[in-house]
Amino acid sequence: MKSQYKKNIDFLVLEMQCLYYSRFKKGIAMLKYELLHECKQTGARRGRIHTPHGIIETPVFMPVGTQATVKSLTPEDLKEKVNAEIILSNTYHLYLRPGDKIIKEAGGLHKFMNWDRPILTDSGGFQVFSLGDLRTITEEGVEFKSHLDGSKHIFTPENVMEIQENLGADIIMAFDECVGYPATYEYTKQSMERTTRWATRCIKAHTNTKKQALFGIVQGGMYKDLREISAKDLIELNFPGYAIGGLSVGEPFELMKDILNYTTNLLPKDKPRYLMGVGSPDYIIEAVLSGIDMCDCVLPTRIARNGTAFTSKGKVVVRNAIYEKDFTSLDDECDCYTCKNYTRAYIRHLIKAQEILGIKLLSIHNLKFLTNLMKKVKIEIEGDNLLTFKDEFYKKYGYTSE
Repeated sequence: MKSQYKKNIDFLVLEMQCLYYSRFKKGIAMLKYELLHECKQTGARRGRIHTPHGIIETPVFMPVGTQATVKSLTPEDLKEKVNAEIILSNTYHLYLRPGDKIIKEAGGLHKFMNWDRPILTDSGGFQVFSLGDLRTITEEGVEFKSHLDGSKHIFTPENVMEIQENLGADIIMAFDECVGYPATYEYTKQSMERTTRWATRCIKAHTNTKKQALFGIVQGGMYKDLREISAKDLIELNFPGYAIGGLSVGEPFELMKDILNYTTNLLPKDKPRYLMGVGSPDYIIEAVLSGIDMCDCVLPTRIARNGTAFTSKGKVVVRNAIYEKDFTSLDDECDCYTCKNYTRAYIRHLIKAQEILGIKLLSIHNLKFLTNLMKKVKIEIEGDNLLTFKDEFYKKYGYTSE
């Protein structure tokens, strides 16, 4: 006999399939994904995502613009100096300030922030998870207190869809619960099932399907059977793309890789795959090796604000005294604006003096470093040589490669 959960999911799947069919008959367009090549060594994917605001060549790293800005950088910096193809903005923060209705009145997020390339907005699920004792989860949604002024709010699948439609991003995310690590099997199972029910409500509430693609988020913590159930149920709901949530939340690296590889293999090959919240070179490479198309993280700009740079030979903490008289570039293999024009000594001076330019130069470099990394990864995928590239990169960077 089927569980009540399974009965409910079967009914909702049928309802959502009918909804998508009716929208298809009306000629409503969806995001399009092209799988161009799979690496014969690994199964890593080279692809292309078509959106209303342009094409995204995958695999891709997405800079995070939490408050409708990538910290310290202008849109022109992102285009001309970083060559960012897509950026991510945050539903939770933009809802609180300046408010999604103000952004809608301004013409949507693209016009509001003067960015004419694709945008992805998250659902706010991770930010709500991060609030800890300031939030309460129920079947209806999540009640929480603003980190700005303590005011009370509620996020439901329905109003999160409304907020993201007001923001107007090309790709939006279903509302989910991100479970921390460690978590019991019982709680993770309850959370995963609730996330699936919320996903069906998101589909039902989402109306702007011609211009926005709604991605489902696979949850299930560190339990493979729950990941499999979550993926199966969400695939039946026929989202245009799928994200993997609930990883890189404190678990060991090897466990993350194991769950990531297992989960990615459950997802459709003809739709984009997005690993949420990873931004270090090793995590990005492992994600691509598993078959992931999209990654994002605040890490590159966050460590820039702390005076740290990614380089081909590992991290450089440029604020350290050893670089006071170092008149070389951050990375002699980097072609970014920062490395072409400024020295470690000068950037260290700016960081020590708390000058904004120092943060900007490091942010440009770190984001361009990851953009260049992804450019090389694409080439290696097309050449069926990604494992060899990984070993060479890890050795040079200082990672242990297995």
